[in-house]
Amino acid sequence: MRLDLAKDRAMSIVMNWQDWLALFAQYLMLSLLSISGAITTVPDMHRFLVEQNGWLNDAQFSSSVAIAQAAPGPNVLFVALMGWNVGLNAGGGVDAGWSAWLLGLLGLATTMLGIMLPSTTLTYLATRWGHRNRSRRGVRAFKQGMAPVVVGLLIATAWVLATGNHAGSAPAWHLWLLTGVTALIVWRTRLHLLWLLGAGALLGALGFV
Repeated sequence: MRLDLAKDRAMSIVMNWQDWLALFAQYLMLSLLSISGAITTVPDMHRFLVEQNGWLNDAQFSSSVAIAQAAPGPNVLFVALMGWNVGLNAGGGVDAGWSAWLLGLLGLATTMLGIMLPSTTLTYLATRWGHRNRSRRGVRAFKQGMAPVVVGLLIATAWVLATGNHAGSAPAWHLWLLTGVTALIVWRTRLHLLWLLGAGALLGALGFV
């Protein structure tokens, strides 16, 4: 695969059919690891899409997560946005015409089918079994033991998003201060997350982060 970087947010990449299969297989695997939701697998998505293959840049990756979290609907939509951006990059960008839009739809379908198919099937079967056996000690122990795993995965996700979205000229401590304050607010209050997303967008527009 050949990679060309354009501007800070624009990219143009070339993907062959093996790359598309690799993208699909990666999301099939991540689907089985998405404990407590696809958001917990964001660190490995970043490793695969940004660091390993260069199909997205940090700005596109972080924006996909932020936009999907702000939009109504399930938060798994960020996976669709990542696939859409990969397809657009493979087609030469939004301005490249209808072929880029078709590749964007291909990327969207590839990532969404990959992330949904295994987990949906497994969840359906496991939920039926777990409900029938909910009184067993092993089932109760498994549910309690998964709690720290989920917390750790969410912390890893926050770390990837915070370190990968640093503005070039803004001091790094601004970003970490905002991250810490936001985490404290989420932990100690019931303030709706949309207010926090809006505040973050405003601070970004003002050049704070």
